[in-house]
Amino acid sequence: MSWLRTRLQEFHPIVWSLVVGTVFVRAASSMSMPFLFLYLSNNTDMDLAMIGLTIGAGPLAGTIGGFIAGTLSDRIGRRRVMLGALYVWTLVFVGFALSKNPMVLLLLNMAGGLCRSFYEPVSQALMADVTPPEKRFRVFSLRYTAINVGVAVGPIAGAVLAKTSVALPFMITAIIYLFYVISLQGLLNKFGIKQIEGQKKETVTFGKAFSVVVKDKAFRLYMIAGVLGAVGYSQMSSTLAKFAEMTVVNGTELFAILMSVNAVVVVLMQLPLTSWAEKKTPLTAIFVGNVMYALGDIGYAFASSWLIFIIAMVLFTFGEILTFTAGDVLIDRMAPEEMRGSYYGAKSFSNLGQFIGPWMGGILLAAYGGTTLFLIVAAFSMVSTAFQWAGQRVYLASTGKSLNYSRADSL
Repeated sequence: MSWLRTRLQEFHPIVWSLVVGTVFVRAASSMSMPFLFLYLSNNTDMDLAMIGLTIGAGPLAGTIGGFIAGTLSDRIGRRRVMLGALYVWTLVFVGFALSKNPMVLLLLNMAGGLCRSFYEPVSQALMADVTPPEKRFRVFSLRYTAINVGVAVGPIAGAVLAKTSVALPFMITAIIYLFYVISLQGLLNKFGIKQIEGQKKETVTFGKAFSVVVKDKAFRLYMIAGVLGAVGYSQMSSTLAKFAEMTVVNGTELFAILMSVNAVVVVLMQLPLTSWAEKKTPLTAIFVGNVMYALGDIGYAFASSWLIFIIAMVLFTFGEILTFTAGDVLIDRMAPEEMRGSYYGAKSFSNLGQFIGPWMGGILLAAYGGTTLFLIVAAFSMVSTAFQWAGQRVYLASTGKSLNYSRADSL
């Protein structure tokens, strides 16, 4: 008990409320959102292309929202932005449960994407505000673990609840979000937190970020690689659910397990794979990661059993871990210190692939089937590697410096 008391006293109660809340809200959202493609295909008259467009609208709105959030926070305060986003998000899930109108569903998913882009950075800033600098790394690690714990549990719960009513997971998600925002608001009032400052950063506007894309050819090539990668990655949260349902018995339950496998593998393999990648150059890690993506997609393409789908997801998740980390390293090295925020803002344009991916995936799945779809996105993963290498060559030619060195080489 004394150990537990010591651990609880290590961080501010607000931090623990955000960490515990993250477990529940991520579990809740993963009960419903990964199944949205299935939900729309089985309960509305929308075709697969329109469903893909609806799914992709969320990330697109979130990308735009990322540029709006800073300005809005400056005007009305981060606290109001965070709480307002959570209240609106609650209504979004209620809307998903009640509506079958295609345009309403499209607007709801866009609203959900905006809410995420408003809430996520402010919640991290709040954690930083109430935590000493030397403890912030551990706090953000706790948050990352909480996200994956929630995602490991949520999809299986969603599949079970959906057997009672397809709308039930969305309503339960709304209830959990409402409980969370009311509790969080109460705690903020209790501890007298009226403002959320966070770390002072460069204000990133759409214009600043877009100018990076226009002026920096090497970055443009990296962004194209990011778009291609995102097209493939987005299939996991869109067409994969429908393809599993079409391919094997109890495909919906399988998809829930696949989502949980993804989260568990991230938790278990993040440290060993990251440690391995640190000894290699970023482009080596990205190449290996893209090979893992491609092998996973090929596995999906020819899967005929639960076991093959699960093995494919494990390989796919290895790719996720390797490419996400190495990609951030390259952007960090490329960005001039005074423009770091603009470069990271410009990186969000690669989320265009999260919009194109579900839409394109829906079209291909309907017209040619899942085998063709997943073979194409496997090819996209490998082609993206070529753009990464081209970006390195352009950067080297223009600056005389290399981005592609291992952490050991930099010491």
